[in-house]
Amino acid sequence: MQAIDILDKLVSFPSVVGTPNDAIIDWVRSYLEAHGAVVHVLPGPEGDRANLFATLGPRDTAGYVLSGHMDIVPATEPGWTSDPFRLRKEANRLYGRGTTDMKGFLAAALATVPKFARLTLARPIHLAFSYDEEAGCRGIPHMLARLPDLCAQPLGAVIGEPSGMQAILAHKGKAAAKVTVEGRAGHSSRPDLGLNAIHGMATVLSKAVAAATALTAGPFDATFEPAYSSLQVGLLNGGRAVNVIPDLCEAELEARAIAGVDPRLLLVPVREAAEALTAEGYGVTWEELSSYPALSLPRSTPLAGLFCDLTGREPLAAVSYGTEAGLFQQAGIDAIICGPGEIDRAHKPDEYICTEELSACEALLESLGRRCVA
Repeated sequence: MQAIDILDKLVSFPSVVGTPNDAIIDWVRSYLEAHGAVVHVLPGPEGDRANLFATLGPRDTAGYVLSGHMDIVPATEPGWTSDPFRLRKEANRLYGRGTTDMKGFLAAALATVPKFARLTLARPIHLAFSYDEEAGCRGIPHMLARLPDLCAQPLGAVIGEPSGMQAILAHKGKAAAKVTVEGRAGHSSRPDLGLNAIHGMATVLSKAVAAATALTAGPFDATFEPAYSSLQVGLLNGGRAVNVIPDLCEAELEARAIAGVDPRLLLVPVREAAEALTAEGYGVTWEELSSYPALSLPRSTPLAGLFCDLTGREPLAAVSYGTEAGLFQQAGIDAIICGPGEIDRAHKPDEYICTEELSACEALLESLGRRCVA
């Protein structure tokens, strides 16, 4: 199958983040097994979705991982001019949800599999397809935990997020959390009988703003824009009517950390401020929503040098968005970002990828495969 045909099939699966993914898993598994790959479907703890790991070549030798996520964000935005789950071709553009982020890379990798299968690989090529990346990289840790049983320690992992086929060496880490403050409802005319959850949350918000401001003073890493870690409250919900004392208020916040900083630690002052509210009679719940570390691959590593050679361009120092690459690096595997498409097309109506971008990705992966030949 050509990459366009594979992409057409992948786009037809509405594999929205947080939902079952058995349909796309079954199709990819059948395709890979038909080309001689050894495939492992690795169910996650949710019970209704899974990761997939496949190998071509000797599993007991160090090789390379082609990694991407199968999940997509919902396609509920207004502005779509065609069915987001049906690939539409106009000139050199292929429209559909996930074409750029990141089923285009999956399609290119799968289209290259028959060519890998015809090579005498001295080093293996692995395909690692994950779930729920769009929810904060929730699926990939379960696959990485199984990796020692599935293959020899890889030489490197290629994370095929859209990068314009330019290799990328670094991105920030991220942690997100939800805090819930419970008070006591009542009529607004008797505030002495109630406990205002929004007022309690105001203390938490004030601490979050102060923590965010403090981060602008450093530490700094000029690789990133901005060059410091950041924190923000992104969602806030509470109250039912202006004359009712609100008994519940919820907020979601995130921290983005430069390399060397644990993003979860940036949220600690906010969590402490929230938990201190229990002394005033509030109920407080803190829930970690997601967390992944920063990526920081030195330019001097063999993987960075290899991709400089394969792409014919110097790697880009860093990007602002996050990926699963930091989790590979945390697991002791060098990781680099390089994939077709542009990130600014993702998560938008009429998301698209260009045919020449798919072809360029296939060509690069073929070149990588030839580096693995005996």
